[in-house]
Amino acid sequence: MQNTKARANIYALISRVLLQELDEDILSTIKNDENILDFFPTLKEWKPFDEVKNSKLLEEYFNPDFVNLSLLHLIPYETFYTREDQKIETGGANPVTDMYSTYNFMVDYEVARTVSADHIGVELEFMHHLVEAELRALEDDNISAIKDLREVQREFLNKHLLKWAPMYLINVKYEARTPLYYDAADLALEFILSDNEYLNKELNI
Repeated sequence: MQNTKARANIYALISRVLLQELDEDILSTIKNDENILDFFPTLKEWKPFDEVKNSKLLEEYFNPDFVNLSLLHLIPYETFYTREDQKIETGGANPVTDMYSTYNFMVDYEVARTVSADHIGVELEFMHHLVEAELRALEDDNISAIKDLREVQREFLNKHLLKWAPMYLINVKYEARTPLYYDAADLALEFILSDNEYLNKELNI
């Protein structure tokens, strides 16, 4: 169960960092939680991280970098990578919407400020949603639900995230102007690959 909690927490963290600009609360959480900070080794060693006020870090470093990586130079949407015409599918024909609705996952577009359901941050949030459901099944000792949810997680990783997110995340690492987003992309890339291996092992695949 501890491992499932850790997986849920990592999905929540990378989803939040990649979905929208940071605010002072999330930045303080990253700064003050040694366990979280360990996921950001380059950031941890970056001098301005300790020397510059949080408000300035956000305004002058992190949030401009987020805009650069998510809005200006790179496109964090699955359909951009998987459609031949490189158009983002914003309607009900988006390939992720059926799975979302099957598992009662609603995208709050106003909060997320995304144009489509297949944004990397939303897809990672959906994985968090599924792992949280697995956690509840573990608490209830519901063996069949645990297996079903792991199969769905593996299916979503292989049909969606693993088909395109590595390309986007490698580009983020290359384009990042701050260690925060370099580390976040590195963490997300390593984690989705290792989580897929973990699920394969758990499901004896």
